[in-house]
Formats: sequence, structure tokens, C-alpha cells
Amino acid sequence: MDPHRHPPALAGPAGHPAGRRRPRRSAGPPPDEGLGRAAGAGSAGGLRRTGEALLAAAEAAVAALGEGHERAQRLAIRQEEAARRESIDDLLYGRSGPGAPAERFGRFGLRPARAHAVAVAVGTEPDDGAHPVARRVERELVGRFGERDVLPATKDGRPVCVAPDGAHAVLEAFAALALRPGPGYRAAARVATGRRHSGPGGVVRSYDEALGALDFAQRLDLPAERLRAEELLVFPVLMRDRAAMAELVRSVLGPLGGALGGAAPLLATLAAQAEAGYVNAEAARRPGVSVRTLGYRMDRIKSLTGYDPSDALHRHTLETAAVGARLLGWPQREL
Repeated sequence: MDPHRHPPALAGPAGHPAGRRRPRRSAGPPPDEGLGRAAGAGSAGGLRRTGEALLAAAEAAVAALGEGHERAQRLAIRQEEAARRESIDDLLYGRSGPGAPAERFGRFGLRPARAHAVAVAVGTEPDDGAHPVARRVERELVGRFGERDVLPATKDGRPVCVAPDGAHAVLEAFAALALRPGPGYRAAARVATGRRHSGPGGVVRSYDEALGALDFAQRLDLPAERLRAEELLVFPVLMRDRAAMAELVRSVLGPLGGALGGAAPLLATLAAQAEAGYVNAEAARRPGVSVRTLGYRMDRIKSLTGYDPSDALHRHTLETAAVGARLLGWPQREL
């Protein structure tokens, strides 16, 4: 065979004859690239859904965390209020003796062994402690003087403030806030402050004096808004022997019950004269009567009782008996 006419076949790559070539692939991405794109399209949707779910879970977790924090704050506030109420109860009921945990009172800056004074406010209606004015007074006092210098609370429907000796400004601020709490708040009618006393029983003693001052002011219809127990000590002295006071009222003022209109108008006239310093014009203005009517009533008091208001000793006896009658509720109540 002629080698020039029929050249031998050359071996191609991978052992394929040169004349036999592998068929070409059709145009387009390789199979694995197409699979990658399809898989990528599916992953984008899944990632989107997964991201939305994670975002919703994160938002829910943040909301739950915030709600839990707020709930914990409310619980802490309630626990603090409960501790404050328990402390004020122990102080005002005299349970702060040597056996009481001093650190509990120390949280509020109070040492039962020191001297303290108590101020009590009373209004036309009882306050249950949730009324805004009670919270306002407490907030203002703590803001001004700090938590360790004052113990405001509410006891038996009345705002109460316990302050250590020397903290005169605290009690003055308490009285001012209770009497003038501002627009939209119910003001107190009176504020009474007990005397300062030392020792474990000093707080409860001052508290009792403040309550006593409020009671005397109500029964005597005193016009003062601010009361100090030391200024009203004469009334507990007068009422210390209730039977003796009742006997004084019966013997001195009992005959006034036979007057026309009863004893009440004459007692009101006698009280008006005492408050006005026996100035007839001023005394007549207080009960809203004429000076002539006032003079007539004073003459009736003299003739019925036998006591002359122009005599200093008689006047003192009449005034003392009149105060006793008001404290005992006579003549509305039998002695």
C-alpha cells in the first residue's frame, strides 16, 4: 500500500481516533451550574422566610423581655410600698421596740431610738392610699428631702408623715402639700403635728397626740387648718376626768336648758364672746345676730346660771364649762 495515498490514522486524545470526535454539547450552562441556580432560587425564598421568622421571634423576645422588666419594676414598687406600710404600722402601733429589726427602719433613715414627730392630715373623706394626693405628697417629699429623711405613708385613710428630730422643714412641707396639693387634687381639711418624743414609743406617742388634736379640733369646730399638739394640751387635761367635767357642765350650764329655744343658742353666744375677746360687735358678727340680741342672750346666761361674764372668775368658769359641753356633745347628747 502506498503510504502517500493512504496515510495511517493518528491516535487522538484519550485513545480516540483522530477522525472520530466527541459530539458537542448544546448551548447553555453546564448541568451542575443549572442545578446551582435552581438550588439558589429555592434558598433565597427559604432564607427570606427564615429571616422573617427570626425577626418575629426576636421582636417577641424583646417584647417579652420588656414586659417582664416592667412587671418586675411594678412588683418591686409594690414590695417597697408594702415594706413602707409595714414599717409605718410597726412604728405607729409601738412595735418598734428593741426586738424589732432596726435595719428595716434604717432603710428609710429612721432610728426608733431617736426623737421623732408625726404629722397627720385629715380631709372630708377618707383616703385609701391610692388617691393621687397621697402619692403626690409622698413623691414631692421624697424628691425634696430624700428617702432617708422622711417616711410618708397612709394610715387608716389619713396621710401620715414621720420625721426625725430637727427636720422641721419636712413636716412644714407635708402640711403645705396636704392642705394645698394643687388643681385636681383633694385637699386636706386639717393637719395636726404631735410633739417630738424619744425612744421606741416616741413615734406612737406623737401619733396619738396628733390624732387627739384632730379630734378636739373637730369637736370644738376650731377654724385653724394647722394644729400643734402642744397648743391644745389644755383639752386633754380638761377631759382627763370625764365625770368631773360632766358634773361641771351640769351644775353650771344645766339651767340654760330651760331657756326659750334651748341651751344651744346661748352656748353659741358664749363661745362667740370668748373667741372675740368680749368685743360685742365682733361677737355679734360671728353668729350673725345683732348686738342687741347678743346683749339679751348674755343677760339670760347671767340670770339663769348665776354667773356674771363680767367677773373674771365667773367668766373662766363659764368658758371652761362651755368647752366641756362641746367636747361632751351637750346638749345634743345626755351627760
